[in-house]
Amino acid sequence: MFDIASSELLLVVLVALLVIGPKDLPKALRVVGRWVGKARGVAAHFRSGFDEMVRQSEIEELEKKWKAENERIMREHPADPRADVLGDDPAPADATVAQPELPIDPPSAETAAKA
Repeated sequence: MFDIASSELLLVVLVALLVIGPKDLPKALRVVGRWVGKARGVAAHFRSGFDEMVRQSEIEELEKKWKAENERIMREHPADPRADVLGDDPAPADATVAQPELPIDPPSAETAAKA
């Protein structure tokens, strides 16, 4: 991020030591550390907001593509309107419909013990 060479950093540390003094240098470094932490937090918040906007725009773009593809498929393969009606069975009208057999429940443990 910052292109600072080691010699430049050493010079900054020496100047800070002379200007601030050895007694107050730890306090100054803590203050600088807090400011750097706050700056990183703001940068992370900005980055996450930007990533969210990019993700939302990608989702909207995909939804548009899916909608266009769905419309194309529906044009190529139109639905049979009779298929939605209940009871529209392709079986002949004279065919008899067999009634399903009801399942017989096995006896419970109490009735089996009484017998």
